[in-house]
Amino acid sequence: MPLKTVSGKHADPRKGRGAGINPEGRFEQLEREAFDDGWNTPEEDGPPPLKTHVTVERAKSVIARNDSPDICFSQSINPYQGCEHGCIYCYARPSHAYRNLSPGIDFETRLFAKVNAAELLTDELSRPGYVCDEIMIGANTDPYQPIEREFKITRSILEVCSAFNQPIGLITKNAGIERDIDILAPMAEKHLASVTISCNNLDHEVARRLEPRCSAPMRRLQAMKRLSDGGIPVCVLVAPVIPFLTDQQIEPVLEAAWEHGARQAGYVLLRLPWEVKDLFKDWLERNYPLKAKHVMSRVHEMRGGRDNDPCFGSRMIGSGRFAELLEQRFDIACKRIGFNARRGRTLEKSLFRVPGMPAQMPLF
Repeated sequence: MPLKTVSGKHADPRKGRGAGINPEGRFEQLEREAFDDGWNTPEEDGPPPLKTHVTVERAKSVIARNDSPDICFSQSINPYQGCEHGCIYCYARPSHAYRNLSPGIDFETRLFAKVNAAELLTDELSRPGYVCDEIMIGANTDPYQPIEREFKITRSILEVCSAFNQPIGLITKNAGIERDIDILAPMAEKHLASVTISCNNLDHEVARRLEPRCSAPMRRLQAMKRLSDGGIPVCVLVAPVIPFLTDQQIEPVLEAAWEHGARQAGYVLLRLPWEVKDLFKDWLERNYPLKAKHVMSRVHEMRGGRDNDPCFGSRMIGSGRFAELLEQRFDIACKRIGFNARRGRTLEKSLFRVPGMPAQMPLF
């Protein structure tokens, strides 16, 4: 059977994977293309499943810092690079290009585990010059993706943060976070922890295609409930909002999240930076060919005529008439349901201490 090509790349959608192509990263000088050699070798049962390969690495540092004006944290930790969840829209995909790997299938199958993260974090938090501020865990790739069950790096990070009374936020779309309620609940009691669960629709079939190895939407709702019942503040992030595909699910997601204990809510419009735009367009053509042009047309209307808008202030919510209507609609739904009635609880910084060292006396 001749190899199928999409935008010059070998189309290779496999069960349980999001990307159907594996384009070279933007820094590569050479580009590979599929070529039909005329043999027409039949594929009896289709291509074999793609295996996940994990490279264990010892990182040099673990806390990343940013000064972005449109995100609510300045420090973050990502226990893993690459993500097995395979979300086709993931804005972190382009980071794999820095390793000379593809943001496509490689991003989902060739992962890197920072096995010394807890050790590095202990060292960084113990430094005399460290200034306590919230650390967001999972800002780039999901800290509870499937390989966390084996490596437990996220849990080891939480144990360090608990020992230091270091305030943390977590963001995930995996119900595996329930495993760590025994650490998070005592931290939340001291106002040291909050959790954001990402969920952009309740349609199992759409979610399976969009996010092939994430927890199903109902499992995420159950995780919200268990976290909330444990006294852990829960925020639902309706992200990404995809025009004509998931935008009709905003109100149902918010209503279900409220019923399961979430009390804060936010949203992010679909972002398509760098290689993600081609991956997403290929995915659209394979999964929703009749909607593809409509989706991208509306994206362009909300992104200033482009596939992506990287500008601070508009990159998260878009711009233009349709973006304004989306923001109004989301705000009205939140107000009707009861979300964001009070600003999210500020995490406590004053309890921070280095284990074994006396607590710092207040200056005033």
